[in-house]
Amino acid sequence: MKGITKLFYVSSKQCLNKYVRLWKIVNTHNNYTCRKLSTTASNIDNFSDNKKEKIKYLPKDGLSLRDFLIETNEQSNNVSDIPIVENIPYIQNIHGQNQKVFFEIHGCAMNVNDTEVIWSILKNHGYQLTNDIKNADIVLLVTCAIREGAEQKIWNKLFHLSHVKQKRKGKIPLKIGLLGCMAERLKHKILDREHTVDVIAGPDSYKDLPRLLAQTDKETAINVLLSLDETYADILPVRLDSNSVIPFTRGRERSRPIDSIVNEIRHLSDEGIKEVILLGQNVNSYRDLSQSDFYTSSNTETNLAKGFKTVYKNKKGGLRFSDLLDKISLINPEMRIRFTSPHPKDFPDEVLELIAERPNISKQIHLPAQSGNSAVLERMRRGYTREAYIDLVHRIRDILPEVALSSDFIAGFCGETEEEFQDTLSLIKLVKYNTAFLFAYSMREKTTAYRRYKDDVEANVKADRLQRMIALYRKEAEKLNSTYIGQKQLVLVEGVSRKCDQKFQGRNDKNTRVLLPCATIPISEHSTTTRKIQAGDYVVVKIYKSNSMTLMGDPLYHSSISDFTSDTERIKHQYTL
Repeated sequence: MKGITKLFYVSSKQCLNKYVRLWKIVNTHNNYTCRKLSTTASNIDNFSDNKKEKIKYLPKDGLSLRDFLIETNEQSNNVSDIPIVENIPYIQNIHGQNQKVFFEIHGCAMNVNDTEVIWSILKNHGYQLTNDIKNADIVLLVTCAIREGAEQKIWNKLFHLSHVKQKRKGKIPLKIGLLGCMAERLKHKILDREHTVDVIAGPDSYKDLPRLLAQTDKETAINVLLSLDETYADILPVRLDSNSVIPFTRGRERSRPIDSIVNEIRHLSDEGIKEVILLGQNVNSYRDLSQSDFYTSSNTETNLAKGFKTVYKNKKGGLRFSDLLDKISLINPEMRIRFTSPHPKDFPDEVLELIAERPNISKQIHLPAQSGNSAVLERMRRGYTREAYIDLVHRIRDILPEVALSSDFIAGFCGETEEEFQDTLSLIKLVKYNTAFLFAYSMREKTTAYRRYKDDVEANVKADRLQRMIALYRKEAEKLNSTYIGQKQLVLVEGVSRKCDQKFQGRNDKNTRVLLPCATIPISEHSTTTRKIQAGDYVVVKIYKSNSMTLMGDPLYHSSISDFTSDTERIKHQYTL
């Protein structure tokens, strides 16, 4: 078995206001170098007036790459005028010639999936993978841009790599590539500050990487164009909110065709993969419009949770997230299905009821609140109030009594008062989250908050509020996890614990980390035959200890999702009688 858990996109985003277009002057290739534009007085008359005007102002020493980046406010649904072609006359060979590539991944799970897609593309073009940066011919940084601290780590890494590059000896110089969200968001700064970077590619440009890498011998190669329809649905990976910056770097929503997802999950099931995580910026807003046969009534709009609204135009027609979950959960009843990150608005009853019905869909829901105060939520343009959010929590727990909830919260958003922050603390205490991701607010360019508000909460106040959030969350989570002591839980073993090689680490149906000793246990509840626990096994574990983040238990016997569910239902039935 090659792995246990696999992640891949079901949806992504495309920019609503701006995109960066690579300026085509004479040649049709979107990254054509300015040296190809040089001409003489004797043949300039052969050009059209429009081309004469462009050539007239070319400086004697030529244009720099930055001159090829033109920002525009125009919207376009046609990206076909910027082709990606295999046969490029001024690049002799886009084959990797066995050059070794080292990946360094920063940020979210989406970047893990991106890396697998990138490697699949490069592998098919003759590149090799290395896990040792010292042996690498190419270093590719897959970046995150959601917070300032994440970007600063990349700047520091580039500074380090610039020295490595200078010291590198040999006929093949080290190439450095900056990929992902930061590449799209900060392309101009990167060009100005980091001359050590050879390749800059945004999230929708990865198919262009072989060509970009081939042209780096003479200049920095860049492609940060955002696509309206690129989902990498045809690439089989090789496994290895409006105030968020992600919508501006990942772009407008688009969804992979459902057939592409179903086929990939079947392939993963055949490989023995035990868990699949569906990834998307707003994964549960999935809508497949790829095939007319799947269209629902044109008058049928997106089903939103009660009390929620969207700042975007409602979608109509197509297969929805509930349809996707329905199809993939039937592929293999022994393959666990999880998804992240959803938006609270997209949890209609049909999704919740399906999660309750299918044993292999994880009973854990990420429900990012961001704030517990309605006025702050309105400034964030979240599309719901505190009251609507609490009503949704109650609805979820009515349908899924054993559900585990996780959330995101931000301390110190623009204009947040102490009274408003107290509402966030009270929401954390009221809901009692199993997991929470807590951050101090970081103002980001190209967001609604950047244009409308001032980052007026002092840094020390943000830090203090963050620590108070963390302390309260841990206190409540520790109480919640202590209620699991004495329970039997089905755990998917992921591998040996990083902190203790005598223990395995796994996750239960609620996505809580569980530690258990390495042991030999019965192959089923009533069997006398035993075997050792290994990664990929489903093991029934009895919990004996807990803290705010982890459960600890004793392994009892090997099992499966279907067997454990049957046993649990039988016990519940006996208890009811």
